[in-house]
Amino acid sequence: KLLLSIRGNQSLCSSSSSQTGRATEGPCNTPKPSMLDFVNKAKWDAWNALGSLPKETARQNYVDLVCSLSPSSESSSQVKPAAANEKQPGSENIIVTSQDGITKIMFNRPTKKNAITTSMYKEIIHALKAASTDNSAITVITGNGDYYSSGNDLTNFTDVRPTSIEETAKNGSILLRDFVDAFIDFPKPLVAVVNGPAVGIVVTLLGLFDVVYASDKVNFNTPLSPLDRSSKQKLNKETIEPAAEMLILGRKLTAGEACARGLVTEVFPESTFQKEVWTRLKAYAKLPTNSLRISKELIRSNEKEKLHAVNAEECTVLQGRWLSEECMNALMNFVSRKSKL
Repeated sequence: KLLLSIRGNQSLCSSSSSQTGRATEGPCNTPKPSMLDFVNKAKWDAWNALGSLPKETARQNYVDLVCSLSPSSESSSQVKPAAANEKQPGSENIIVTSQDGITKIMFNRPTKKNAITTSMYKEIIHALKAASTDNSAITVITGNGDYYSSGNDLTNFTDVRPTSIEETAKNGSILLRDFVDAFIDFPKPLVAVVNGPAVGIVVTLLGLFDVVYASDKVNFNTPLSPLDRSSKQKLNKETIEPAAEMLILGRKLTAGEACARGLVTEVFPESTFQKEVWTRLKAYAKLPTNSLRISKELIRSNEKEKLHAVNAEECTVLQGRWLSEECMNALMNFVSRKSKL
């Protein structure tokens, strides 16, 4: 259609004719211009491609082309400019938006303290894969409401038929492995904006983020070690020992203590937390995207293989723990305490 439009555009044809001595209609019978005569060669190639197409037909094709490019056409509706704050496909429990060079993945179950269901695990995996190839420079995970996340929704464990416990444990192990692998392999800077209390797996995942910002009112806790623990980030002595009291004994840490133990990058006052953090992230998002990717790859590439190995091993161990009597009793005791409250 673009070739046909040249025949319909009279000014262009006239210009071609004056420069090359050609007519504006009929087959092209003039010598082909030199390879170095770029402009006239392009015109000659375009005219030659038209063959003996009548002028009126070419004009109609030109009109059709222009109409096809108008805003009301079907083709234009398939290519739309990106909105300033574009909402990505997702669910009401996981909201994904892109704005100012930042893809934000937000837990959105504020009335349930942003507890993570099985379907949310899958949605987060999908969201991370999509964010890894979109146009954003960095990706942020945060929570809506008072909590960052309270960890696993206990219905993940309680809504299981007795005849399918082993199958559920196996499938859960595979899902958890894929979930953590998505964090390990994520190629862009990954930032956790911890806006409220964080419990269980969302705490032990923090070592897989590149940056963790927290409000000074936040606390971190891993109370159900056989249910929603994972310790993929504990790969060196400097990190294991300071966090062991929380990971092994379930001690709750303040934001300041978590920062001192290397789980948090920086702590901000609650009153200015959102403003300070997002101002800084918007500035970071203006940095060259490829340079950010390359920098992260240089820093993280050497540990990926070990992280994947630890993840696979831990998921296998967790599968066995989920089937143990000790785990079942811990779950029932926890549910009983919650029901009394």
